[in-house]
Amino acid sequence: MITASPTARLSPTTPDWRELWREAFTDAGELLAAVGLAHLAEHLPPGNAGFALRVPRGFVARIRPGDPRDPLLLQVLPQLAEQEQVPGFVADAVGDLAAREAQGVLHKYQGRALLIASGSCAINCRYCFRRHFPYGEEIAAAGQWKDALAHVRADPTISELILSGGDPLALATSKLEELGRGLADLPRVTRLRIHTRLPVVLPERIDAPFLAWLEALPLQKVVVLHANHANEFDPAVDAACAALRRAGATLLNQSVLLRGINDEAGTLAALSERLFAAGVLPYYLHQLDRVQGAAHFEVDDACALALVEGMRRRLPGYLVPRLVREVAGDASKRPL
Repeated sequence: MITASPTARLSPTTPDWRELWREAFTDAGELLAAVGLAHLAEHLPPGNAGFALRVPRGFVARIRPGDPRDPLLLQVLPQLAEQEQVPGFVADAVGDLAAREAQGVLHKYQGRALLIASGSCAINCRYCFRRHFPYGEEIAAAGQWKDALAHVRADPTISELILSGGDPLALATSKLEELGRGLADLPRVTRLRIHTRLPVVLPERIDAPFLAWLEALPLQKVVVLHANHANEFDPAVDAACAALRRAGATLLNQSVLLRGINDEAGTLAALSERLFAAGVLPYYLHQLDRVQGAAHFEVDDACALALVEGMRRRLPGYLVPRLVREVAGDASKRPL
C-alpha cells in the first residue's frame, strides 16, 4: 500500500506544473524586459541562434533584475557568440548517435543503458550538449516503450536504466507508469536513474501523482539533478528535493563548469554547500561538452583543476564533486 508520506508536506494550492510549463518565456525580448534589461534586445542573435528559448517564470524570478551578468540569465539567454563556428565544436559532441542501439536507446557503458525518454525540456540551457540531437527520431517512450524495453530484455548485462532526454519528467506521469509496468518482468534491472533539471527549474513537477509512482517502484531510485549555481535554489526547490527523498530517491547533482557563471572556487563551494543543505550530494562537475554554439562557455583544463583544488581547501571531501569529461568512445566518464 502506498503511504502518503512523500506528499504530506506538499501544498494543496501548488499550481499545475503543465500550466506553468505553458506559461514559460519563449521570446528573448520578453525575457529581457521581465528582468529590467530590455535595452539589450538589440544584441540578440536572429532566430535565437537556431536553438529555441524556453525559461519557466519561476526560474526567471530568481534572476537579479538589471544585472546583465547574472549567472542564471547567462545560462538561458541567446548570445551572438553562439553563431561562431569554432574548430572542435561539433553537433554530436559526445558520440550519442554512434551509441544508438534501438529507438531512443543509447548504450555506452557496461551494465547500464540510457533511454531518451523525451525531447522536451522545461528550460533550454544554451550549453546543452544535445541542442542538435534528432529527437524526432529517437524517443524511447514511443509505442509504450516497447522497442526500448525489448533491447533491455535482450541484454542480460543491463542492471540499471537511465532516463534522460530532453528531460524525462517532461513526460506525463501516466507515461512513466507505462515504463514501470514494462519493467515489472525485467528482474535484472535493479536501479532506475532519472536525470532531470525539472525539480530545480520547475519544482511544481514533483507533484503527488509523480511521487506516488516513484515511491511504489520496486527498484533502487537515483535522481540526478542539474544545478550550476547556488542561486538556482529557493524554498520551492528545497521542498521538491525533500519530497523526492521521502519517496525513496537518492539525490545527486551534476554541474557543468561554465565561464562567467560558476568559474570561481568560491562560487562552486557555495553551490556544494547549498546542494547539501537541500539534501543533495555533489556528484560530477563536467567540463563543457564541445557542442557547436557553446564555445564561449568553455573553461580550460588548467583553470578547472585549480578551481577543484580551491574547493578542496574550502570543503570536506564529500562536498567536492569529481571533475570529469565525457569523451566519445570511452568506457566511462574521464576523470581530470
